[in-house]
Amino acid sequence: MFSGAVRTLGRWALLGCAVGVLCGAASALFLWLLELATDFRSGHGAIIFLLPVAGAALGWLQQRHGQAIRGGNNLVIDTLHEGGPGLPKRMAPMVLAGTVLTHLFGGSAGREGTAVQMGAGLADWVSHRLRLGPELRLQLLTAGVAGGFGSVFGTPWAGAIFSLEFVVVGRIRHGAWVPALIASVVGDMTTRALGMGHTPYPTVPSLSISLPLLGKWLLFALAIAAVAVAFIELTHRIRQVCEKRLGHLAVRMFFGGLAVVALWRWVGNDTHLGLGVPTILRAFEAPAVGPELFALKLLFTAITLGTGFLGGEVTPLFFIGATLGSVLAQALGIPLAMGAGVGMAAVFAAASNTPLAMSVMAVELLGIGVLPHVLIVCVAAFLLTGHRSIYPAQRLGRAKWGPGGPPLRRLQELPAARAMTADRSK
Repeated sequence: MFSGAVRTLGRWALLGCAVGVLCGAASALFLWLLELATDFRSGHGAIIFLLPVAGAALGWLQQRHGQAIRGGNNLVIDTLHEGGPGLPKRMAPMVLAGTVLTHLFGGSAGREGTAVQMGAGLADWVSHRLRLGPELRLQLLTAGVAGGFGSVFGTPWAGAIFSLEFVVVGRIRHGAWVPALIASVVGDMTTRALGMGHTPYPTVPSLSISLPLLGKWLLFALAIAAVAVAFIELTHRIRQVCEKRLGHLAVRMFFGGLAVVALWRWVGNDTHLGLGVPTILRAFEAPAVGPELFALKLLFTAITLGTGFLGGEVTPLFFIGATLGSVLAQALGIPLAMGAGVGMAAVFAAASNTPLAMSVMAVELLGIGVLPHVLIVCVAAFLLTGHRSIYPAQRLGRAKWGPGGPPLRRLQELPAARAMTADRSK
């Protein structure tokens, strides 16, 4: 029995390292290309006017050659549940190119979706090359998600937890802990070894918990949940309306690009284009951050992703959360850096149903001083958001407010998807 456990651990370690190296190298390439694209756009602002044309071209290519990858993270989640054929080999290169081009021309998107899909695609390629069994294949897919997420953000512990938490709401997939953690740590080490650094965030000073402060955090979480719900519903609604009224993806992305350009001209600056990292950092120290920043970023991102452009949601939601958190901190008398840091993590935690991963990520980025505040707000906002998600393929393993609810049903299929609890939907 002991020798069997050693062999299993050794196999997990070898496979986790292999997946981690591939994910870390892919993330390094992605971050380098993303940096080049962002720098070029910053120096050549006129290229943003070409976003509708770029959208039409990307949409035509996806419609013709990328139908199999259009599920994105939802395809990864479905594969982790149902197994089935391998993820398309073209997933990693197509999502990489599509996301870089989205950023080059000014779309508002993030990095996590691309990293997760590249990591899962590379891990699945390894599993098929080695002819692994179904159970080990799914463990390796989970490791690919962890390696992609952990290496692209420089947060290996959060990457491992995210890969185990984001598939089923209310249930963590413990069976893949070892390969996921190894892949995430090795992936982060590989990305750094290849010379790609990550955004340095300020260390948030610790703050003693008290009853009045707890009450403020609950109000804070209510506002966070409301914004997360607005983002989820608006993004899904834009996608549904566009798919119904504009049949071809190229047409949807053309008009989506046109809408982003019109908003950009109306706003009069580049703040809401691309990742928006400078504004995220400014939210930690600038009391002049206004409420229009998070509202406009929400609109820019919902249009970009809802009309079909490729990219993730994490960094735009970090932008929304940090700027909203800064505004709420000023209104509630909470230290500005603490409010921005907690808000940054909590909006994505609520929108993706990953409160534990985002709490750990906040600690990795901002220091231990952010605890326990970030955990309180992430969990409260997660509960208040109800059975919604930016990933509608997530399964419900347990209703958020109790033991009821159909197990392992996709969130978009649940009657509770438009309600705050499963019970209220009956």
